[in-house]
Amino acid sequence: MNGPPRTDSPGQMGGRPLEEWNAAYSKVESYFHALRVRNKVLLGQLVALVLERALQRSLSERQRSTTELAVEEMDRLVNEWFAQVLQAAPGTEMLSTRGRLALLLADMPGRWQDQFLRPGPWPREFALAMRETYLRAGPDFQFSNMAPRPLDLGPIIHLTQLRHLPSARMITTWVIFGLVLVLWFALTH
Repeated sequence: MNGPPRTDSPGQMGGRPLEEWNAAYSKVESYFHALRVRNKVLLGQLVALVLERALQRSLSERQRSTTELAVEEMDRLVNEWFAQVLQAAPGTEMLSTRGRLALLLADMPGRWQDQFLRPGPWPREFALAMRETYLRAGPDFQFSNMAPRPLDLGPIIHLTQLRHLPSARMITTWVIFGLVLVLWFALTH
């Protein structure tokens, strides 16, 4: 990571073990993979940016885990970028969810991967595609009331009601015949 040289002991960074930083790196990298960032150079730069921000916070927030700080910084960074690109207020409800959906609908991974988390100005076509798909990402949720309906179990319901079976007499006859055979066997032995 860039910046002034750190006076950490071996195996430490920001006063925390390197294993914690590796776990945080893995989580952040997995998140960017989920957003379909496949360019390894870009991926490495984005993860390093997030971890640098988490490292700065880790010095003052000792009680929080490294992974927690990294995930919060990643979420903050992505939401700030969505707010800028989509021209939405940073605290807009569902900005993160609808922004991620807009990324995929605008085909950011395929066409504009190099624009992800880059400060503006962005190519006009990219910004328009993101804004249009953000608006189409779906209306706000509305409550709906659904009346419960009885379950339809199909033909199995008829098997449990003997009066509806057309062969009820045949079954009764075979059961009586079987009982007669069992009784006869019991009496002869």
